[in-house]
Formats: sequence, C-alpha cells, structure tokens
Amino acid sequence: GTRGAGGGTSSDRDPRSPEMFADGTAPGADVESLWRSARSSCCEAKSCQTGKISTSESAVQSRTSRDVSVQTDQSKAAVPDFQQEVQVDYTSLLSFLQRVEDAVIKELNKNWKSHAFDGFEVKWTDQNETVSCLHTLSYPEAQEQNLQVTSVSWSATGSVLACSYGRLDSGDWSTEKSYVCTWNLDRRGLNPERPDLVVDVPSSVMCLAFHPSQPSLIAGGLFSGELVVWDTSRTEDPVLWRTGMTDDTHTDPVYQVTWVPGAEHGKRCRLLSVSTDGKILVWREERGGRLALAKGFAVVAQQVPRSMWLKKFDWGEAAVGVTSLSFSHFDPRVFVVGVEGGYSLKCSSAAETPARCGMSSSVPLRAPAEFTFSPHGGPVYSVSCSPFHRRVLRGGQALTVNLFLSCGTDGQVHLHSMLQPQPLISLQLSKKYLFCVRWSPVRPLVFAAASGEGDVHLFDFQKSSQKPALTLKQAAGERPVYCLEFNLRHTQLLAAGDAAGVVRVWQLSSDFTEQGPREMHHLEQLASEITD
Repeated sequence: GTRGAGGGTSSDRDPRSPEMFADGTAPGADVESLWRSARSSCCEAKSCQTGKISTSESAVQSRTSRDVSVQTDQSKAAVPDFQQEVQVDYTSLLSFLQRVEDAVIKELNKNWKSHAFDGFEVKWTDQNETVSCLHTLSYPEAQEQNLQVTSVSWSATGSVLACSYGRLDSGDWSTEKSYVCTWNLDRRGLNPERPDLVVDVPSSVMCLAFHPSQPSLIAGGLFSGELVVWDTSRTEDPVLWRTGMTDDTHTDPVYQVTWVPGAEHGKRCRLLSVSTDGKILVWREERGGRLALAKGFAVVAQQVPRSMWLKKFDWGEAAVGVTSLSFSHFDPRVFVVGVEGGYSLKCSSAAETPARCGMSSSVPLRAPAEFTFSPHGGPVYSVSCSPFHRRVLRGGQALTVNLFLSCGTDGQVHLHSMLQPQPLISLQLSKKYLFCVRWSPVRPLVFAAASGEGDVHLFDFQKSSQKPALTLKQAAGERPVYCLEFNLRHTQLLAAGDAAGVVRVWQLSSDFTEQGPREMHHLEQLASEITD
C-alpha cells in the first residue's frame, strides 16, 4: 500500500470509497520527499540544498563516497552559484596571447641564459636537520662477559642489523664463547636488549658480512681462523657451511670476510677471507656443509718494502699480516688491502705470480700485490674504496681515478688515488687508534671513521678538508668504537659498535645524505691533485 502522512496504510478501506481519495490528497503528503529520500539513500542527491533528512549512515553509506556537489551531472535545478559553467571568450583570449607572445618568449630566453640559480637544487624530501641516535642495541649476557662488538653488518633488505661479539684487545680468546646477534629494526615492539636471534659461537667472532642478496645468510670469521656461514631462517641449527680446521684454514684470526661474485656469469657468490697469517682465501660451498678452498693468495715480503717485514718463518720467507680489504667498485679484479706493517697495497685477483711463502695449501697461492702506497705510522686497520670515480687527464691521457681511504693506529686517515703512492690528503683525526673507515654510499665527499676515543667522526670535504663536520660521542669513558657500516638501502642510517658491547644506530641529517649539485666536480678537483 501507499504510505500516508501519518505513516499508516489504507489497505483496509473500500477502494471504491470516496474517502480514500480525500485521504490520498490530504495535506502533508509529500511525494517529493519520498523521491528525495530515496535518492539520498542511494547517494544520488543532485544538490546540497535539500532539507535535513534523518537517516542512519551505516545503513545507506555507499562503499565509495564522493562530494555531492561535484559527483553528478549538472542539473537545471541546481543552484547557479555552484553549477553554472564558466563562459570563456576564446576570441579575446587568443588575441591576448598573440599580443604577449613575443614578450613572453623574450623573457623565457633571458631566464634560460641566466646563471642566477646555478647550484640551486629543489629538495623534494623532508629535511632532517640533526643527527640523532635512533636505537641503542645490546645483548646483556655478552656485556656481562665484557665482550666487545667486533663487527656490524646490514642485511640485503636494510632492515636487519647483525653484530658479532668477541674481543679485539690483547689476550688469547680463541676458546671463549661469543655471540652473533640480529635485530629487525622494522619489527613492532623492538626490544633493544633482546635480539631477535642469538647464535652461540665457541670462538670469538672477529668479523661479519651479510650475503648481498640472500637476507638470511651471514658469514663470520673466527679468532680460531675458521669461517662459518649461518642461515638465520634455520632455528634449530643455523650453521649452514663451515671450513673446519684443515691445512687450508687460516692459522691466525680472520679479520675480514666479504662476499664476491662467482668467476663465471650466473655463479653463486663466493666467500673471501683475510687474516694476519698473510693469506687471502676464496671459498666455495660443497655438499655436507663444508667450505672448500677455491683460490688463494698470500701477501709476501718480496712484493713490499723491506722495512715492513714483520713475521719471519723458519724457511726464511716472510708473510705479511693482512688486516683489511676493499674491492674497487669499477674493476672487480682490483682490490686494496691494509697490512700490519702500515702499508696499503693495490692487488689483483688475476695475478699469476706464485707466492713463495712455504705455506701449506691445497691450491697454488698467488702473490697479488701490484703497487705499494706510502705507509701509515703503524698497522692499517681499515680500507674503503670510493663508490664514486672521475676521469682525469694525465699526460694527455684520460685515466679513471679510483680513490680509497685508509686508517690505522697512527690516528690518521689517508685519502689515496690508486695512481700514485703519496696520499692526496692526510688527516689527523685521533690521538689514539682509528679502527674503521667507511665511504658514504651516497655522498662522494663524505666518510665516517671510528676512533679509539669513543667517537664516530663524520667528515665532509665540501665543508672542510682539515676537520670533521661532526663528531658523535658513541661510547662513554673513551671506550673504543671498533666498527661502523652505512646502510646501503636506508642511506640515512649508520650503525657503530663499541668496546662496551653497544651498537648505536645513528640517523643522519640531510646534510650527510643528499648530494650537492657540484659535489662530483669537487671530487674531480681532489682527484686532479695527482702529481707526476
């Protein structure tokens, strides 16, 4: 039946009764309101001028809401102020544009030739003005044993941070239990004193490296000379591969591990290790969870100045202890090593010269050193090749300049070109040791260094070539900072580990993460200071 003004129905009346027709036209019957409310419940109101209608929104709300003033076609009944089409006099507009065309073109040409905004770069991202400590991570059980953070590494995704606990100070710690810990910084409810994963290791872990593409794999080098690869997705037994103690195993602590691409295209990454026994070894995985030696090098005294011969063996040959290594970003065969004698050496993985060192090995050991750089005043602890390069003219010939940084016990950072022995710049950053140096992955003129005084130095050649742009106090009481790593994925993050067993994740300001418009030019100027 039809609904009357009072809401009742008239189905019980005689349809022939004249009273029915009177009721049907009684005052208050509002057909239009029925139509409007029906349209409103379908979200089809054609204007915003209807009277207020009480409805339950949950019953009539459409899945997609739109502004009623614009969602429908124009209606003749719509209010003119909102719906009337703007009238354009296109003839007058065309006439105006023709009159001003020459003047506009003239001004545009003038602006195009202007240098008023040279060097100006629009910043589309939010500016972070200060450097702040985002996380302070630790494993209390390791700290109770007075273990130190010996290494840090970021996963391939940039979300997970791993650190190794061990000892870098004096003493025989080869049998002391240590740990590898990981934290997922994206995890809700992150507990800075409760790692997501803790791996117990029977020997001090000296260095770590996440696999470059498989986020669950971590390689570690031990005080015992062994290498181990852990799979963090295996909760029961995370050890995936290991070298074991064989004739090929390092006889000194392993101070750096790094993943390198396989020799042939498409092959898996292999693991490279360096040790103070003088050997640089490349390992491949085999069945049964074993790492087998694939290729080997030995840094021997015959290739370097006599003043740095440190370790004499019974057979009269000398091996030079290797402490650090960094591959060139532009030639995968070229790498730089730092050694105990204070020198940095340019090396080649394509070297064929036999290394006469008398070391036992299942594969022939080659002598990789090709070039020796001017020494530090003590052992080199860290080297870092620049991910940026420039081509410069030298003797009428264009050369690609690869730059690298080195630091060591003399508290200095040396900026080197691979084309000359003398450093381009020497910086005295610490009165104590410098344990680690890393080039920024995004700023060609920025690097970070970890000091024995508990500081993380951020250096920016664009601001000063003599002093740090900023010094961060990482550890209280001048406890040394042993390691640091930039995050390649989230480039505003820098992790640093110290002797107090603490890892701090620093959030860098925009100054240290956004490249300036003339920064590569400034790098070219530095590189062009090469002397003949």
